[in-house]
Amino acid sequence: MSKPSTLTKASKTATGGPAPALVGGLSWTEEMLDVPGFEKQGWKCEDLRLPLRVYRAPTTPRGAPLVLHLHGGSFTFGNLDNGLTVASALVQAGAVVAALAYPLAPAHPFPAALHASQTALKYLFEKRVALAGRGTRLFVAGEESGGNLAAAVAMKARDYGGPPLAGQILLSPMLDPRVATRSARDAACGPVGCRWADGWKAYCDTAESAAHPYASLVNASRLVGLPPALVLTATDDPMRDESIDYAARLEAAGVAVQHHTFAGPTNFPCALLTPPAAFADIAKPDAPAGLPLRPATIDGGDATTGSLEPIWRTTLADRFAVFFAEFQGRAAAGRLATA
Repeated sequence: MSKPSTLTKASKTATGGPAPALVGGLSWTEEMLDVPGFEKQGWKCEDLRLPLRVYRAPTTPRGAPLVLHLHGGSFTFGNLDNGLTVASALVQAGAVVAALAYPLAPAHPFPAALHASQTALKYLFEKRVALAGRGTRLFVAGEESGGNLAAAVAMKARDYGGPPLAGQILLSPMLDPRVATRSARDAACGPVGCRWADGWKAYCDTAESAAHPYASLVNASRLVGLPPALVLTATDDPMRDESIDYAARLEAAGVAVQHHTFAGPTNFPCALLTPPAAFADIAKPDAPAGLPLRPATIDGGDATTGSLEPIWRTTLADRFAVFFAEFQGRAAAGRLATA
């Protein structure tokens, strides 16, 4: 029988609580989430202990939205620091954000990352009042491969009776392992030497995995009953076409959807993985001050390029704030224009 997930504090203050760090206007703590192992045909995932970093602003009110955030990295690379652009914008929009360092492929193929994400979602739901206050509602968000996981978490929560989600936020989500849309071709994606194609191959280690609707969302035929969605992409985004198609399919299934395509150049989704300049010297609670960010790399090279400073500080946070307000009953429906 699997043991329940728990959180182990990574560092403590003199009073025994988690020791917060304050960087770039955010306070945060990093703790460890115990994820029970599981088996699938031909492969076993051992018990895991994964970092779960909780961000908030000093002014975040009780009852704020509570968001499980999943970083990008084509399923194979990336870390919590590379999720700072989106996590920071979510906090700026008024949320408490819990970011999970999910297990990466190829060492942990599908469904390891989804299993860990679902475990984190259940834990957050159980601890939602302590983390964000009474009246909080639970959301899931992710960019690129994290967008895939966020969409899959929402689908699995629907299929298995919860936890209840108020909404899902998908930025440049990886949804189609074929990597064959026009926007993917325009970005010179393909079967050889393409980060996203290679990531899909590592994540979906069998044909069955590649066809599973929790991995390949393009194969999901039942979208009815999913939580409201905010889907964001850009004209120069390789995942543009699959993002727009998924938003349209959700709408056709009766799901409330807000979606927008930013005008390029944005360098989506790579710019979403580049930590904002405000966090250039972020320090972990248990590390010396001035510890530099851990950049996501592939084979030792720089895997994230470009900057999203003007967007993450204003446009992204504004979009998130409207989404939170609309689906928490604090704004008139339809305030966010579609494109």
